[in-house]
Amino acid sequence: MEPPDYSESAVTRDDSDDVGTRPPENTSATADGDPPQISGGDESHRESMIDAARRTIRRLLETLQGSTVDVGEYDPSTHGPLVTFDVPDGIEEVERYWVDAPFSFISIGYDHEANEHRYHTVEPPLREDERVLLESLFEDVRDPLLYRDDEGGDIEELLRKTIRDSLEQYGVEIDAATFYRLFYYIHRDFRGYGRLDPIMHDPHVEDVSCDGYDLPIFVYHDEYTDIETSVSFGKTNLDQFVIRLAQHSGRHISIGDPMVETTLPDGSRAELALGEEVTPRGSAFTIRKYADDPFTPIDLLEYGTFSVEQMAYLWLAIEHNKSLLFAGGTASGKTTSMNAISMFIPPRSKVVTIEDTRELQLSHDNWLSSVTRERIHEGTDVTMYDLLRSALRHRPEYIVVGEVRGKEAMTLFQAMNTGHTTYSTMHADSVQTAINRLENDPINVPRSMVRSLDILSIQTLTRSGDQRVRRNKVLAEIEGIDQRTGELDYSTAYTWESDTDSFRSNSSRVLSEIREERGWSQTELLTELDNRELFLEYLQANGISDYERFTALVNQYYSDPERILETIADERDESTERKEGSDCGDGDGRDEHRSVAVDTATAEATGGADADRSDSSTVDDPVWDR
Repeated sequence: MEPPDYSESAVTRDDSDDVGTRPPENTSATADGDPPQISGGDESHRESMIDAARRTIRRLLETLQGSTVDVGEYDPSTHGPLVTFDVPDGIEEVERYWVDAPFSFISIGYDHEANEHRYHTVEPPLREDERVLLESLFEDVRDPLLYRDDEGGDIEELLRKTIRDSLEQYGVEIDAATFYRLFYYIHRDFRGYGRLDPIMHDPHVEDVSCDGYDLPIFVYHDEYTDIETSVSFGKTNLDQFVIRLAQHSGRHISIGDPMVETTLPDGSRAELALGEEVTPRGSAFTIRKYADDPFTPIDLLEYGTFSVEQMAYLWLAIEHNKSLLFAGGTASGKTTSMNAISMFIPPRSKVVTIEDTRELQLSHDNWLSSVTRERIHEGTDVTMYDLLRSALRHRPEYIVVGEVRGKEAMTLFQAMNTGHTTYSTMHADSVQTAINRLENDPINVPRSMVRSLDILSIQTLTRSGDQRVRRNKVLAEIEGIDQRTGELDYSTAYTWESDTDSFRSNSSRVLSEIREERGWSQTELLTELDNRELFLEYLQANGISDYERFTALVNQYYSDPERILETIADERDESTERKEGSDCGDGDGRDEHRSVAVDTATAEATGGADADRSDSSTVDDPVWDR
């Protein structure tokens, strides 16, 4: 992955001995407390120092007449960098990248002695006077932030104004770098996740796990897998943090009710535990991060989870109302795959999703999303079973259930038997295990109803070479009950070959059914599959993986496939001509030509909105000279 800007104007390594400008090792999070506390030293002594400094400032404020704070916009080339970092001894830095430029970045290092990677969060260091200012500001800006009117307005602009007004009342003179360091920590702690904020901003992190007091937090990184971070929480801070996570998601957690499963305001899933009764090493949490941009089928192709042939097969199956169940182990990508292939649902079809924690995200106009609710003080629980029964009254064409675990599975298969197309996930590591779970406690779906399932996808998190990968191990088709044995019969349409990391295809009953339903010849069926493969390959080659753009183009394909295919063919012809011209020394500049046909189609489908992804994690983008 190409790194963003790490020029001296943005992020620097500070080799000086000036402790006023260099952050101490692991300043960002290893101490038991966030700024304005001082890392290291005796806690009571530290608090007395802060109290004394605070009293001094307040005495000065009584004699000062105020000041004018006019710092303007932060400019790293003018005001200098906000963050510095010294790589710890014995660690070789292998990568660093912004997560909230210009305030915080991540440094990935390799510990050769321990033979493992290290994950460091780097945030702005604070001088002693800045820490004291920050302590006062926390008290003075709390009310304007807590009691503001959330209807409209820019929270960051309000925060800047509130800080500026408070500093002017203090009568202090500060530079822009100090102002924005103070702004960062106040914004981080009031509107973000405190010391966990850089990790929560890291798009490469999928899971965050804290196992107890003073223990390093671990993350699952999409490149380095499980990796220890420089962040940890002391007892008081961790208890407060867990309580805060519960409160911000509208839930209650206490020693009497110490375990909570919830959805955080940003959509991430969280499992929380408070105290030491159920988790002896102290309060704990695990966060499954919510992706702002959900994976699309193109992303799954890029990661090798499915082949383009499998994806065309699934697209055709979804269009023709075949029901699917995704099974696999923890973190095998079940829900991710189900959400991605749901983007093939035809436009304007009525879709109802049912979840206990919100994960599914569709760019679909006719979509009703529903989530379970646990009773807190009054009222009743709303279970997945309740939501599923209610969903059937909404006349859905497609029902997507986050995960089946119990009696809701019976209702799901009843809906499947009455003609509704359904998708769901479950935990199982093989086709036979999935069937056994469906037929036995606590799910107990009769075998005669299980046969209405069309396709069963088994996913796995495994290793290919030296990398951990997610693969679709089997796409199986349920064929009915074997009259001889009475067992449920199935065949495999696609199988993953681990030794070659490739997929092998077999004959498909589902495709044969689609061919008969449509009255196609075998040639017409194969042509339809080829066209969809061509379409997907084109999007993959052009890097069109944004879920809104992807859905818009799939909808365009549904409405006018000939036009889309002609566009692809024309561009391929132009590309061939440019290549031939380049090979012959043709310098007419056509190599810079980019097709606008697909972008035009996207704009038509999305109302002209800019569909390009923007990388907010960079300030500039010069080459990082390593």
